[in-house]
Amino acid sequence: MLEQKYIDFLVERFLAYVKIDTQSDPFIKSFPSTEKQKNLAEVLVSDLKRIGIKEVELDQNGYVYATVESNSEKTTVPKVMFCSHMDTSPDCSGKDVKPIIHVNYQGEDLVLPDDPSVILKSQNHPDLPNQIGNDIITASGTTLLGADNKAGLAEIMTAMKFLVENPEIKHGDIKVLFTPDEEVGRGTEKVDLDKLGADFGYTIDGETLGLVENETFSADGVEVIIKGVSTHPGFAKDKLQNAIKIGSEIIAKLPKNELSPETTSGKEGFIHPTDFVGGQEECSLHFIIRDFETDGLKQKEDFLERICQEVLENYPESSFEFNVTEQYRNMKEVLDVHPEVSENAVEAVRRAGVSPKLQSIRGGTDGSRLSFMGLPCPNIFAGEHAFHSKEEWVSVQDMSKAVEVIINLAQIWEEKA
Repeated sequence: MLEQKYIDFLVERFLAYVKIDTQSDPFIKSFPSTEKQKNLAEVLVSDLKRIGIKEVELDQNGYVYATVESNSEKTTVPKVMFCSHMDTSPDCSGKDVKPIIHVNYQGEDLVLPDDPSVILKSQNHPDLPNQIGNDIITASGTTLLGADNKAGLAEIMTAMKFLVENPEIKHGDIKVLFTPDEEVGRGTEKVDLDKLGADFGYTIDGETLGLVENETFSADGVEVIIKGVSTHPGFAKDKLQNAIKIGSEIIAKLPKNELSPETTSGKEGFIHPTDFVGGQEECSLHFIIRDFETDGLKQKEDFLERICQEVLENYPESSFEFNVTEQYRNMKEVLDVHPEVSENAVEAVRRAGVSPKLQSIRGGTDGSRLSFMGLPCPNIFAGEHAFHSKEEWVSVQDMSKAVEVIINLAQIWEEKA
């Protein structure tokens, strides 16, 4: 069990990190998408140096790299990386976060004071009944909390502090990576793997206590650009072909009872429109396409393109572009080749006194892209819940267990070398 001084440090750093606004922006092409993410990056660099790590760098793209040097006599210990992201979701405000600690939770509804209509109820949060006696951290009701993924940042920071201060715990080189823009699908876009120098890695960005996630969606983004025919509405008869209406017809043709996030679960994929912008002459529709099988992505994209073609047949003077962008792929394809990476994570959870749960995630992490870039990287729980919403929460005790798992992993890789 983690000593109280490390738990206090963990909570202190988490509360400090969530107060820094790091919301990313999917519509800005610069990198990182928002400069304010670097405000947190600078704090993290200072914290890493303050706990005694000498090799720390913030690069021009907003990535934080650090190394805790090996203290093992073995020369064959793999270099293991721990990664969390600094940005918070564009879906909910992350400005002026006011974190609240609900000490010794006893199962009551948690009414958030700055907006009493925001209430955390156990029937809406399945893991809350497992938190009796724990300390729950929420925001105040008007913002998200930022546990996704600042819980991971604080957990990695605390684990590194523990390893620096307890040299009797043997480990190889431990690499730390903090990334920007994960929430907008660009978290690994400019990462320098040669500089990082890791052999295997773990993202600390998962939900429920004990989870080890070795499988994700495969993911693409689709942009449909519709070019209509614009004219003065007073003289539009038989001339106007309104791009907004054409786009609306495409959306209306999507299935109502299948192939959407709200109608799927488990291993079922979906087509999800995320925004619709423009005017009557030209507009664009953006979709995210998800499936656990890469072939399933292509099938869904072909289906969506056929809908576009069918709709545009009724508008002979109009046209559309259909642009597909690869986002990430199911990391299980890579992790199955390196089973020891997930196996060590399961053992690390077990050593923390927690029952491990190896499962897939209906989403993705930086680890998805990193795995296909040559750095096998499953995802481990950080304790965060109700992501991207004003009801987001995390428990101090679950965060503490995540710290133990990181420490255990450092030991396990050294022991098995």
